[in-house]
Amino acid sequence: MRGRAGRMQGGRGSGRGSTGTVRLWGRHAVEAALTNPMRSAKQLWGTREAIQAMLDDNDAELPPTLAVEYAQAADLGRLVARDAPHQGLVLECLALDDVTLDDALEEADGRTLVVLDQVTDPHNVGAIIRSCAAFGVAALITQDRHAPPESGTLAKAASGALEVVPWVRVVNLARALESIAEAGYWRIGLDGAGEAAFPGAIPAGAVALVLGAEGEGLRHNVAQHCDSIARLPIASAVESLNVSNAAAIALYAVATRGGDD
Repeated sequence: MRGRAGRMQGGRGSGRGSTGTVRLWGRHAVEAALTNPMRSAKQLWGTREAIQAMLDDNDAELPPTLAVEYAQAADLGRLVARDAPHQGLVLECLALDDVTLDDALEEADGRTLVVLDQVTDPHNVGAIIRSCAAFGVAALITQDRHAPPESGTLAKAASGALEVVPWVRVVNLARALESIAEAGYWRIGLDGAGEAAFPGAIPAGAVALVLGAEGEGLRHNVAQHCDSIARLPIASAVESLNVSNAAAIALYAVATRGGDD
């Protein structure tokens, strides 16, 4: 996009969970993809009203190389998942390029990392990416085979944050945690049975939060590669939190440690 939107700061590429093209939908996901210089957009479908509103809000123009097709909302519904809230915008684009763990650690500068152990639901992962963007997380790290692919559902849940949070996919999560420790990070696993409790469990220095899948929790080998296992202090009436909610609360605790608020 040209104009003011074309000068917006673009995001880093995420790991390629998909091959070839992906289809994104929803105002925030589409707008963020179009303003990300690392994203190659191919075709935009939308209602005239939704496309014009996006351009007006960003004082922008669509790239001349982007194929644009105007359509009715009902027609757009046939381009996306059933009942997907497309908000009048659907974008086909290439999946983002891979980011290596070494590159992410080199650019992290001590900022928090989030590591997910076999969290596979795209809504949860998308929501976690959104929280990562909100709290300035340096990178999201997942296992390559046990994480959702880049998709419209995930991007919609991330509300544009997929374009700004580097997503690293690794073959072996335990080895990745070793590299994270070598980079100077404290690895804090979250588990309801953890002995220490947030926020007291947060050490000084760089932190990598490690979260497991709902129900399964952290796998034994992954937990063994954490420096400590901590829990969030929740009422006994609730057994556990949704993993995306737990991630948001833990990230807030890390971001505000030592603060006056």
